[in-house]
Amino acid sequence: MKVLLSWLREFAPIEGDPGELADHLSDLGMAVEETRILPSLDGVVIARVAGLRPHPEADRIQLVDVELPGFTGEGTDGALQVCCGAFNMSVGDLVPLATIGATMPGGMQISERRMRGQLSQGMCCSAAELELGADAEGIMILPNEFELGAPLMSQLGLAGDVLYDLEVNPNRPDAMSVAGVARDLAARLGVPFRIPAPVVSESGEDISTVASVEIIDADLCGRFGVRVIRDVSIGRSPLWMQARLTLCGMRPINSVVDVSNYVMLELGTPNHTYDLALVPGGHLGTRRSAGGERLVTLDGSEREMLRGDGLIVDRDDRPIGISGVMGGENTEISDSTAAVLLELAWWDRLSISRTSQRLGLRSEASMRFERGTDHELVPVALDRFCELLDRVTPGGVSVCSGRLDGRGALPPATRVRVRPARMSHLLGRPFGADELRGLLDPIGLQCVVPDDDAQRDGAAADRALEVTIPSFRPDVVTETDVAEEVARHYGYQRLGRTVPRSPEPGRLTPAQGLRRDLRRVLVGAGLSEAMPNPFLAPDAVRRAGIDGAEPVRLLNPLATEESVLRPSLLPGLLTAAAYNTSHRNDTVSLFEIGVVFGPPPTDGADDVAARVLPTETEHVGVIWAGGRAADAVHLTELISSAFGLELDLENANDLDGMHPVRAAQVLLDGQAVGFVGEIDPVVCERHGLAQRCAWLQVNVEPLLAAASAAADRPYELVSTYPSSDIDLAFAVPDDVQASQVRSTLLAAGGDELRSVSLFDIYRGDQMDPGTRSLAYRLRLQADDRTLTDEQAADIRQRCIDAVEHFHDASLR
Repeated sequence: MKVLLSWLREFAPIEGDPGELADHLSDLGMAVEETRILPSLDGVVIARVAGLRPHPEADRIQLVDVELPGFTGEGTDGALQVCCGAFNMSVGDLVPLATIGATMPGGMQISERRMRGQLSQGMCCSAAELELGADAEGIMILPNEFELGAPLMSQLGLAGDVLYDLEVNPNRPDAMSVAGVARDLAARLGVPFRIPAPVVSESGEDISTVASVEIIDADLCGRFGVRVIRDVSIGRSPLWMQARLTLCGMRPINSVVDVSNYVMLELGTPNHTYDLALVPGGHLGTRRSAGGERLVTLDGSEREMLRGDGLIVDRDDRPIGISGVMGGENTEISDSTAAVLLELAWWDRLSISRTSQRLGLRSEASMRFERGTDHELVPVALDRFCELLDRVTPGGVSVCSGRLDGRGALPPATRVRVRPARMSHLLGRPFGADELRGLLDPIGLQCVVPDDDAQRDGAAADRALEVTIPSFRPDVVTETDVAEEVARHYGYQRLGRTVPRSPEPGRLTPAQGLRRDLRRVLVGAGLSEAMPNPFLAPDAVRRAGIDGAEPVRLLNPLATEESVLRPSLLPGLLTAAAYNTSHRNDTVSLFEIGVVFGPPPTDGADDVAARVLPTETEHVGVIWAGGRAADAVHLTELISSAFGLELDLENANDLDGMHPVRAAQVLLDGQAVGFVGEIDPVVCERHGLAQRCAWLQVNVEPLLAAASAAADRPYELVSTYPSSDIDLAFAVPDDVQASQVRSTLLAAGGDELRSVSLFDIYRGDQMDPGTRSLAYRLRLQADDRTLTDEQAADIRQRCIDAVEHFHDASLR
C-alpha cells in the first residue's frame, strides 16, 4: 500500500520530519518498506508550443519551437528548438520542457545536441519519462492555467512530497486506504482527523425513476448503494489525479475509471461503474449462482460460475458482473458512454475470497473485500465519486436526485467489555480507564463506562469500559484485540521488554528425542543427511517408477517444473545420488527424514481442512549408490536393534521403483511400515546410475510410536562367557524367504542363540532346479556358563530339524 504525505494531509494536519513519520507508521504496525521524497525535477519547467515544423532529414521527428521566458534559441523568432518524436502537440499547448543541464528521474542528463543535423535545445517530456504516468507515446499536455516558466512539480503540487510504501497485514483492513492510514497517524500525533463531507449538486429526475436495486441473497450482500450520473464525457483525468494514481501503483486509463480507483484508494471502498444504456431499466440485483452460468468479464475471458458464487444481474436475471471481483464486458464503460450507473456494495468476505481464489482473479478491489470494507462509508463514497467526476469532467456532470440504498444482512455492532486490570496484565504496565479511553477514542473505538451495579463502588480508574467497535475494524472482536490496539498506539517501545517465565525448563518431547536418536543411528552407520526439495516435476515421479498413486498437484506452484508434492522420498534422493555420481562420487550413501504427501482422506473426516488438505506422513529414506539389498537389510536390523523393535521382512515383487526380485516389505507387528531392497535397474538407468543401488524407506510415525512404548525396557547384562559360531547352509526352495528361515532358526535356538546372519546365497549347477543355498552364521552364548560341545551340538540339531521341517529344506 503506497500513500502520499500530501494526500494524508487532506484528512489531518500531519506535520513532521518524513523519517520520524515513517518511524511512527512502522510502530503503528504499518511497516514502512520505502520512504521516497519526490524529486523537485529542477530544470523541468512549463513551456508553450510556439510552432511545429517537419524535420528536413527525418520523417519520424518534428521540430518544435517552444516559448520559455528568459530563453532564446535556434527556433523561429528566437524560440528554443527541440527535436521531438511525438506528434500529439498543437500550437499553444503547454508542455513540460527539460532544459539544458536538467537531470531526469532515470539519471539521464539533458544536453544540447544535434539530431540529423538539427540542434535540439532541451527535451519535451512524456508522463512516463517523468515517472508521473504510464503514457510514453505522447508528450504531457498541461492545463492552460499553469504558469508559463514555472517548475513543473510545484505546479502539480508534488514538489518535496513524500511517498511511503507500507506493508499492511491482512488483519488491518482499515489501513488499506489513505483515510485509514491518516486516522492512525493522526491519533499517534494527537491531531484531529476527519473525512470531509463530499459536496454533490443534484439535478434532473429522481433516481427511483431510472434505477432500482434488489438484494436476493441477504447473506451475500449486506448493503448495495447506487447513484446515476448523466452528461458524462469520457476523457483523460487531470494530471494531479493521474500523478497520484501512478505514484500509488495504479495505471491511469480514463476519467471514469481513474475516479473509481481514486475513491477506492482514498476511502478503501471498491466500486463499479456500468453504462446505464446497457443495463435494462437501470436494474441491478445480486444473488448466488445456481452453477453453470457463464459471463465474459472485463478482461475478455469467459468465466463459468459454480454454485454459490456471487453474481450481479440485470432486470432479466442476466449476469453482468461477479460480485466483488470483476464486472462483465456486456455493460462496460466505453467512449460513447453518456450516463453511468454507479454501484458500491458491501459483500460477505468469505464468499468473495472463495470466488476470487477459484477464478484466479485477485485485484485491488477483491483484496479489500476479502479483508473487510466499511459499510457505513457507502453513501460517503458514492457522493465522493460524484463530486470528483463532476470536477474532472469539462462542463461538469448531472447527478440524479437521491441514492438507492439496498440493505441485506449486515454484521451487528460489536461491543467489547474492556477491564483496565486485564489490559495492565496483558501489556505489562498499569492502565487506567481514562488512559485507555484516550488511546482508543481517537481511532474510532468509542468507550463508555456502563452504569451497572457490579462496578458502582469501584474506583473510577478501575472501572470496566464498554468499547463499541467501528464498522471499519471487523478484525477487532475480543478484549485481547483491543489490547493490541492499546499497545500499538501507546507504543511497543514504551511498554518495555520482559522475558516470560516458563513453569518448567524446555525439553524435547519423546518423539523429538527418538527422532534425534534415529538420526544418530544413521549417521553412525556412515550415512550423510540430505534435504531434497519436496516439490517435484510430475515427470520426476514417473522416472522414479512410482505409478501407484497420482501425486498431489499444487494450484499455484512457484515453478511449473515443480508442480506436485512428493509421494515418496525416492525421487529426491535418487536425484541427489545421480548428481554425486556425475561428479565421480560413485559410492555416496545418503539419508533423509522428511514428509511425504498423499491425497486427502476419503473416509469423510469431520474437519473441513482434513477433507481438503493432503495427508502428510514422515518417512526415513536411505540410498546407497553401489550398495546391495543385504546392506539395506543390515541397516534395518541395526534400527530394529537400536530401538528394541522386531522388524520382519516379507518378499514382494510389485513395489513401486523397486527391483522385482530383490525387495521386501518391512513389517512391524504384522503391518507394512516400509520397504527395503534394491532400486529397479531401469530406474537407476534413467538417472544415470550404472551401479546397483540399495534402498530403505520406513514410515517414521509407527516406528517412533513403537519405540516410545518400548523405551522403558530393562537393560540386559552382557555375558562374560565365551561364544562360539556355527555355520549352516541349507538348500531351500526359491519361494522360501531368507528372513523366514532366519526366524525359524531364532525360534528353535532358544535363549542361547544370540544372533543369526545370512552371509551367502548360492545358485548354480550343484543346486536342484528351483532351489538355492542359504548360508547362515549362528552365534551361541549363555549368560551363566560356558556352553559344552554337547549343548552346542543339541542347539545345532534343533535348528537343522526345524528348518528342514517347516521349509522343505535340506542341510548341505
